[in-house]
Amino acid sequence: MQTATARSQRSGSVPTEPANRRGRILAGFGLALLGAVLWTLAMPPFTAWPLIWFGFVPVVVAQHRVLPERWSGLAMGVGLAAYLAGQFSIGLAQGHVAVVFQLMPLYMVFVIWALAWRTARFHRQTAYRWIAVATPIGWVALDFARASGNATLGGTFSNPAYAMWKHPGFLQPLGVFSIYGLELLILLSNWALAALAIAMIDRRSGADAHGPIVRIRAARTAAIAVAVGVLAWGVLSATMIRTPRSTVTVAAVQPGKVRNKAQELRHDIEQTRTAAAKGAQLVVWREVGLNFEPQTSHTAQLAELAKSTDTHLVIGYGLKTPRGHLNEATLLTPAGHYLGRYGKEHPGTFAGDYSDTGGTFPVYSTRIGKIATIICYDLDFTDTARHMARGGAQIIATPSSDVPTLSKIHFTHLVFRAIENRVSMVKADSRFDSAIIDPYGRVVALDTDYSGHRRATLVATVPLGTHDSLYVHLGDWVGWVCLVGLATFLVLGWRARRLARASDAASSVG
Repeated sequence: MQTATARSQRSGSVPTEPANRRGRILAGFGLALLGAVLWTLAMPPFTAWPLIWFGFVPVVVAQHRVLPERWSGLAMGVGLAAYLAGQFSIGLAQGHVAVVFQLMPLYMVFVIWALAWRTARFHRQTAYRWIAVATPIGWVALDFARASGNATLGGTFSNPAYAMWKHPGFLQPLGVFSIYGLELLILLSNWALAALAIAMIDRRSGADAHGPIVRIRAARTAAIAVAVGVLAWGVLSATMIRTPRSTVTVAAVQPGKVRNKAQELRHDIEQTRTAAAKGAQLVVWREVGLNFEPQTSHTAQLAELAKSTDTHLVIGYGLKTPRGHLNEATLLTPAGHYLGRYGKEHPGTFAGDYSDTGGTFPVYSTRIGKIATIICYDLDFTDTARHMARGGAQIIATPSSDVPTLSKIHFTHLVFRAIENRVSMVKADSRFDSAIIDPYGRVVALDTDYSGHRRATLVATVPLGTHDSLYVHLGDWVGWVCLVGLATFLVLGWRARRLARASDAASSVG
């Protein structure tokens, strides 16, 4: 019969008394919550961005050296779910989204536990050879999968790479590797440092007497490799910024709090004239600002506005018609011509938003450049802006309608879409976070009035984008590579379990 000591040597743990076990569980949960707090402080609207490179280390240490193996997956479950709660839940409540979605982080505790419960055993069975890379690759693969297609799973919301939005000088390789490349680098940093911390714990505690350990030399090598990768990323970024040539003056109209749609239309017209007087050639209105189709209603009034101001107008509107639920944007030229319609590709159906006319990606050739539109939630996905850049877009207008808490985060996503696709972005929000961003991710104009009352008219001159990044042509190749990597680790895990069962069977016979 096997003894408890023999079983513990194969599991890599030391037998503990019940009281000590309870203490380890409490300590593990505490470390998991600490990691969530550190990452939350790294993300917008907070400014402690360096924490994103190491803030998740307590969660990984809790998973592999504090919690009992049976509970180890809960470190990831509690840590990641608490982090997601800070990113999502308050904003969803402000958007009056159903409670079932507001409580999503609570469900995620168990979903992530289910995904991670074998992780500690896998690393023990493979002598911790893959501890610095396996989870980062799997994490990026799952993030890529949830943001692919039309799935309403948050897109790239909560991606840790967004912590770096204020540093466009570091972000230029997004034009090759996309947000998933930077996410992988950040996660590798956290796990390499965690492996180093675990190796130090193992050396001090003499844990090699009880099973496989993380070796100091291997952990140090992994940490150095990641440091070199971060340095190489920064050097590459410094070589990728170019001096722009052609420019265009653009404007974002933010109407603020209004009593009704008629008042909003008056505000939009007034603010458009103000923007034109400041030289704006392109003026963007917010998402669903009109409750009628401008191609069939108020056409003369809007055409006169475009002609008299000599501006191109991007107009957002939403209503239900025989064509279905519309959440669309159209471009009106100074000649009074409508160049087409764009239907929102990624409606937030969980928030009661619908769009039955998505699936096409028009790019309009005008005298000031090639213009395209995306709408609000579209900016959280990588595919929509990329479709527009492939079609030749140089400027992407982004009508939106955010809620207060999410607006502190949302505009930062456009920094990444701009760099990935080398296009300028003009975000016109209803009340909170209008922004103008150049093709290098520099925020050249921003209004973040979180009271939601103040009207704002942003006007700025930006370069015409070149839409020539490698990412435009290659797409999310890092995500696909990580999916292959995840499949490989699943096979390795299956093989490790088979070998462990064979070893157990041989020990029983012996």
